[in-house]
Amino acid sequence: QVQLVESGGDLVQPGGSLRLSCVASGSIFRINAMGWYRQPPGKQRELVAVIPTQGSTNYADSVKGRFTISRDNAKNTVYLQMNSLKPEDTAVYYCNALVSTVTGSTARYWGQGTQVTVSS
Repeated sequence: QVQLVESGGDLVQPGGSLRLSCVASGSIFRINAMGWYRQPPGKQRELVAVIPTQGSTNYADSVKGRFTISRDNAKNTVYLQMNSLKPEDTAVYYCNALVSTVTGSTARYWGQGTQVTVSS
């Protein structure tokens, strides 16, 4: 019913930049908050950034000043601009969205994940 498709993950050198994209499609009535999570190798999944429909954005302390989350509601898309990348940013990055469907249900949906590797 709802699918999130991510793109943009890659191998990049320290100090480089990447932009991740996530497009939502399906039986969507309204997309509420959207966010990005990541899971480093051998560690638990953690919140990176979240952007609500209204209100302020929120970032993990480890990425503040380097990452920027944004959204294009007309395209049902959320972005994560990542600058000054560090090796510790290496992880699988997941898109998440709180979606109200045309059938009346509301639930969180996840993307398949995209690999970001920062290495020299």
